[in-house]
Amino acid sequence: MSQGASTDVMEHKKGKYVHIGDAEEPELGIYDKPLPCFGCGIGWFSFLLGFVCPLMWYYATILYFGNYYHKDPRERSGLAASAIAALICTVVVIIVVAVILL
Repeated sequence: MSQGASTDVMEHKKGKYVHIGDAEEPELGIYDKPLPCFGCGIGWFSFLLGFVCPLMWYYATILYFGNYYHKDPRERSGLAASAIAALICTVVVIIVVAVILL
């Protein structure tokens, strides 16, 4: 039996990543393609752009909780960072509004 990656459907349902390679080029995998948004991914791009427009953090948070990172697991860290930034931004806005109104 081979020690390589299995393409068994049951292992894929358990959450294990399966390397999908090309028959002619075995090192070419599914995650070798560059990420969108200038190569840094939607999550990190939204995180950086969120400092200019904080609504981007909330957009990335919706993607994070919508499990967008299942399409490409490299997106998970950027989307999580944006979700944390959205949480911090929300807390700061609530504190500022409470101080101004009280």
